[in-house]
Amino acid sequence: MTAFLERYLTGWLRGLGAYGQLCKETLLSLLGFRMALRDLVGQIYFIGVKSQSVVLVTGAFTGMVLAAQAYYQFHQFKMDTATLALVGVSMCSELGPVLTSLMVAGRVGAAIAAELGTMRVTEQIDALRTLATHPVDYLVAPRFLATLLVLPLLTAEAIAIGIGAGYVVVVYLMKVDSAYLWYNMLRYTGFVDLSVGLMKSFVFGGVIASIACYKGMNCRNGAEGVGYATTAAVVYSSIAILISNFFLTLLFGRLFHTL
Repeated sequence: MTAFLERYLTGWLRGLGAYGQLCKETLLSLLGFRMALRDLVGQIYFIGVKSQSVVLVTGAFTGMVLAAQAYYQFHQFKMDTATLALVGVSMCSELGPVLTSLMVAGRVGAAIAAELGTMRVTEQIDALRTLATHPVDYLVAPRFLATLLVLPLLTAEAIAIGIGAGYVVVVYLMKVDSAYLWYNMLRYTGFVDLSVGLMKSFVFGGVIASIACYKGMNCRNGAEGVGYATTAAVVYSSIAILISNFFLTLLFGRLFHTL
């Protein structure tokens, strides 16, 4: 039992060290501007443009469900016009960044891990080294930077769609006056809420890209290993997003409530 724990702990620490080394090489590549611009543009298109359907559906139905649930609760206390304010605050600071990041982790994180994992087991990454091309500059840095840049934009889009969809539900289905809805939402939803959500999504983008690239670059055991790397990238990214969201909420709450 002791030997098993020792091997497990040693393997975990070795993996953590390799992950830290990959993050360090990625940051050095970004600071040195060593990646090609066309690779970055291609990744922005893949992550940003091709994630539109996922983000739109997630934002719209989250906003609609939240609006309907909030309306039924607020209606008991004659606070119908506060419904959109709750939708706005929730979408900006919590649901928008977290749900969008989880959906992107499922789609983009899995794709990155599968692509890099396949290149790893077919020795294409080793071939890059023989051609004097650094794999981090060519494969990791463009994906990492593209995710950092795109995820806040996708989050902002999901927030806007969620609030708009919630407005449609409350006004056209629940027959609540739209003027008071907008007044209360603008009164209680501040720029701070939107800023917190976008900063969270920026951090989540780094988490998704770094974990997916690490799992893909360290893939082993052929097709079975690619499958494991893909699943692990999604699971670990999702768990890291949920855990980091708790600490980011505490951090930003402490910062913005003491300013």
